Amino acid sequence: MQQTMLRVKDPAASLAFYCDVLGFNLVTHREFEQWGFNVYFVAPVDPASIPSDPEERFAFCMRTPGCIELTWNYGSEGETGPVYNVGNGDATGTKDGEAVRGGFGHLGITVPDVYDACARFAELGCEFTKTPNSGGIKGLAFFKDPDGYLIEVLPQGSLVTKPVDHAGVPVEGGGYVDNSKKK
Repeated sequence: MQQTMLRVKDPAASLAFYCDVLGFNLVTHREFEQWGFNVYFVAPVDPASIPSDPEERFAFCMRTPGCIELTWNYGSEGETGPVYNVGNGDATGTKDGEAVRGGFGHLGITVPDVYDACARFAELGCEFTKTPNSGGIKGLAFFKDPDGYLIEVLPQGSLVTKPVDHAGVPVEGGGYVDNSKKK
């Protein structure tokens, strides 16, 4: 797989998030003024491997698996509130205000230590929807990007738990009740 495209409201905020928070690098970008949008390709690549020539950069990008294409439609940055429907029962963009049964769920990243990474993401101001110890599955987390797309944080191996996560949630409990075990 070469890319996943996400529409973004504010390219500066999204590039800061994907590059500074998640550690991706801007591989290339293209401006399509005639159609009113720009695209920015980010990927978890060594910046030293990215060619300096614009055409070589684009060719390198097309050979790089796992890119995220951030597409900015001109003028969206001036709109109030969320602009794009991010899936997961979101009502953004619907005519009747009813949440849609979203198809898109999340992007997933892996890290050496979920708990340490989540502490860093929290320090950087990320909004969590699930901390490592909350919910039923322990040792993974979800937080939002600037547009509300969910990012899942997974370990680069087996799920590992720690007694307390960055938000102070203990591994035992975490607000989850397993109703399947009730008699």
